Amino acid sequence: MLSNTSHALNKLSASTMNTLQQTEIERFLFTGDYDNHFEIWPGGTFVDQAKNGSTALRNALISTVQRAEQSAVSACQEYSCLDINARKKFAPMVRGLFPQKEQAIILDVLERSVVFLTPATINTVLEKATWLKTAWNLANIYLVSLDAKPLSDSAPDIVGISEETTCFVSMKYFSNNDPLEDYVIHEAAHIFHNCKRETIGLQETRRREWLLEIDYFKRETFAYACEAYSRILELGETRLARSRLLSEHAEGPMPPDDRVDGDEYVDILREAVAARNGWKHILERCSPPKPTRRA
Repeated sequence: MLSNTSHALNKLSASTMNTLQQTEIERFLFTGDYDNHFEIWPGGTFVDQAKNGSTALRNALISTVQRAEQSAVSACQEYSCLDINARKKFAPMVRGLFPQKEQAIILDVLERSVVFLTPATINTVLEKATWLKTAWNLANIYLVSLDAKPLSDSAPDIVGISEETTCFVSMKYFSNNDPLEDYVIHEAAHIFHNCKRETIGLQETRRREWLLEIDYFKRETFAYACEAYSRILELGETRLARSRLLSEHAEGPMPPDDRVDGDEYVDILREAVAARNGWKHILERCSPPKPTRRA
């Protein structure tokens, strides 16, 4: 159900919208882009114009998704109540990366962070997404999970996306066949560099502003390494078994991301698998360079 704000803007129906507004809606639906000055929308102040324009674009997106999903939704009803034991899934990673006194707090945050894009959740997700571009990306992820046509051929071909402390995950997560892929762990790893410590009640220091300090250019490497290492630990009961899994993985395709160097990625995993606490080694390899002291 749409919010009261959404209902209030229904006054801007197709019959009362001018050509510029309709064109702007079409542009947003096709590309995810829009004029963030919102000059063509009604309102006495910029805040009013931004609110009216945002709601019009968001309502159009929700309506478009609802129409697109009607023919496919019956085929995915089985996914509408799917869930995972998030706390159990995240526990090894949190224990490996954080001191014991902080682990319960961080697990509480991660446990609440996972939202699957299903017929039961999609409308609320699109309505409450902080950014319109995020809402557009989420709409495309959802439509692709229904085997429906995305809003644009340029829509990102991804199965998960994170915003602040929330991980949005496609229903395709449950039909993934790659043994070392786990989109939930991948997106959770991004929360660590997106969330400030004080946001969740942890003490912040001059050198520890974020949950984890990850080098900007190593963020995807960190997420992919956490994802693969989590699955290696889950599937390999012994160090020998984990080494064998890594060897098989190294012979296959590398992460499909230009920001990740395949050789470095494998080397990080090799170091992690050989270590007592591989999570710490992944973090060290992906942390910002330490400042050098002057003599």
